[in-house]
Amino acid sequence: MTRDSSRTHQSVRHSDHPAFVLHTYPYRETSLVVETFTRDFGRVPMVAKGAKRPKSALRGLLMPFQPLHLDWSGKAELRTLFKAEWQGGQPLLQGTALMCGFYLNELLVRLLHRDDPHPPLFAYYQETLQALAAYQNHAPILRRFERHLLRELGYALSLNHEAGTDKTIVAAQLYRYQIEHGPVVENGIASDHGLPLLGKTLLDMERDDYSDPSTQQQSRALMRYILNHYLGNAPLYTRQLLKDLQQL
Repeated sequence: MTRDSSRTHQSVRHSDHPAFVLHTYPYRETSLVVETFTRDFGRVPMVAKGAKRPKSALRGLLMPFQPLHLDWSGKAELRTLFKAEWQGGQPLLQGTALMCGFYLNELLVRLLHRDDPHPPLFAYYQETLQALAAYQNHAPILRRFERHLLRELGYALSLNHEAGTDKTIVAAQLYRYQIEHGPVVENGIASDHGLPLLGKTLLDMERDDYSDPSTQQQSRALMRYILNHYLGNAPLYTRQLLKDLQQL
């Protein structure tokens, strides 16, 4: 009885689900492992059997940044991908925008738990890809996505009030942002605990205003500081590539 119900559970097929490809890598001689970000199931790893064969229906479809509808089955660590249909509507990313897209994908692969759905994040990811294709200034787009991702994961930033006292942030005041705590007033004592930054940077980020060059620089440093904490010791490969291209 248990064996039969297990077999039935394993054979459940999911059809026509919105998804994006985050990353692929070779699997055996003719197949691919595909890390997908699905709207209703979150990050789901799949094996695309025979996808490297010239006549495969999946060949050429499993590309990042293009909206797809996927069919798959299974409950093991690697699901089996049967079908992919391109949905269109997403302009191709090129140049620095393309590298920014890979940066977003690496963040999602590294920070999202498997089989943990985030429908609002899925929608925001799609909006962010559209923005990267449409606008030249990519840094604010990345900062907004990083904040959105952290909030979805339960690590929302505190930007307009001091940690512990709930006092309103003062633009001219110098603060130290402490991870999982928030901003505290800089007391002038040498310390490596927390990242120093102006109150104006925090308030600008709360208003989603990155027009000030100082805010651009400090917000980049803050997001890197916080993300590094959650990413652990392994560096982001795309971050170094972006650094080489321009200061984002």
